[in-house]
Amino acid sequence: MPDFTIPLALFSEKYRYKYLAVYHALRAAILDGTLPEGTRLPATRELAELYGLSRGSVSQAYDMLHADGYVRTAVGSGTFVAGGLQPPQADDGPKAPIALSRWGQRVTAAMAIGGGDAAEATLGAADGASGGREAAAPAESAAAVPISYREGGPWEALFPAAEWNSAMAWAGRSKPGASPGEGADPAGEPELRAAIAAHLRRSRGIAAEAEHICLFNGSMQAITLLTQLLLGEGEPAVLENPCYYGISRAVVACGGVAVPAALDGEGILPRDWDARLLFVTPGRQFPTGAVLSHARRRELLAWAARRNAVIVEDDYDSEFRWGGRPLEPLKALDREERVVYVGSFSKTMFAALRVGYAVLPRALVRPVASAKALYEPVPPARLEQRALARFMRTGGYERHLRRMRRHYGAKQEAFRRGMERELGELFRLRPADAGLLLYAEWRRTPEEYHAFRQAAADRGVRFRDAAIYRIAPGAPAACFAFSHLDEKTLMEGVFRMKAAWRDIQTHRL
Repeated sequence: MPDFTIPLALFSEKYRYKYLAVYHALRAAILDGTLPEGTRLPATRELAELYGLSRGSVSQAYDMLHADGYVRTAVGSGTFVAGGLQPPQADDGPKAPIALSRWGQRVTAAMAIGGGDAAEATLGAADGASGGREAAAPAESAAAVPISYREGGPWEALFPAAEWNSAMAWAGRSKPGASPGEGADPAGEPELRAAIAAHLRRSRGIAAEAEHICLFNGSMQAITLLTQLLLGEGEPAVLENPCYYGISRAVVACGGVAVPAALDGEGILPRDWDARLLFVTPGRQFPTGAVLSHARRRELLAWAARRNAVIVEDDYDSEFRWGGRPLEPLKALDREERVVYVGSFSKTMFAALRVGYAVLPRALVRPVASAKALYEPVPPARLEQRALARFMRTGGYERHLRRMRRHYGAKQEAFRRGMERELGELFRLRPADAGLLLYAEWRRTPEEYHAFRQAAADRGVRFRDAAIYRIAPGAPAACFAFSHLDEKTLMEGVFRMKAAWRDIQTHRL
């Protein structure tokens, strides 16, 4: 299945017939530059399967685009976006300026005056973290080889080492003799930012421009820096409950107040929060796996416009989708430049490659660049950034993603079936058609849950207690990462957990 996203839901609301919705969605993506000249469109069969349409509807839309001059066809090669079209027009930006914290205002002004020498500017952020810490894990028995579902990451056997080594060698030859800081842009290597923009335009439907992208040492650095820039002392920030604990720690460390937002099976429940900052994971809610509906995405954007707020959209592992119709990210729907889109390569490449990125509204480009220059005047891993750009430009990254999707999709399905078959009386697994984590709600009492965790640890099995991700208390639940383990080990852990439950039952008798 191709990496391809268009704003179909937006146009399905306006047009009764599917072929008209497809036509206008593609036309809009072409005119606003999301699909630039030369982009190859998916085959009609592929696009029809991707969005659950008839092939006839897609063919009719392609014919209309061709007749109107938006696309051209090449026999044996496919359908491509035509050239010479009207370039996208710059709009007036947000209706109201994005408000910065006092620290954000100071760092922007200081860097404008002092340039790169402003590293001695006073920082207003506090060190440390609070809240959301996981209780000490139960002690493990030394009798069994440990199996951990706690920390998932890429499976190393899938990584195309030879292709990556070739890209690294090319990167080393591309700028021989350059000093580490020579020509350095704190926002990161321009060629990688351009490659990310091209990838997001095609795979996520985001009209990204390289100059609006800033690279970071992982997505958490991006989230922390954005929090410092946007959140003042004592100001509220809305967070999903549960959510990634790093976000709640960043909010508290920056002097903000974390406001928990309720979730259901469709993700966050929109409210008219009295706040100017929201963190959300609409593509796959972390950790529950819920996918935010299109209607709720529109509600969040309307809230941001009404409250003069910023939404930080964390799309950390939505590259891995096994089923379901692709939905546009908030950033693809954002017309008032209120959304910051944050992504990372730590799940798609290898954990040691600490490269994250943010696609910024134009109003935040300068403040983020100023703060980034203060912390890192010379961006780290410049060689790896150039190699990653090469890897993406030559198609290696997309091939790698397709291979991982097939492998992880099959592994997730096998693990899910095994959990439901062997441990269905204990856990209810949340539906999930994306991501590298299964969220399992405990069916029995809290006391039995704690006893089960200890019994599983006695048999060498560890999993993440979902309590670590909660801002407010909730029912017991567990998180199981699966991507780093082979299927045999995954099932061995399931059988051990089943035996651990038998141990508890036997002890009661």
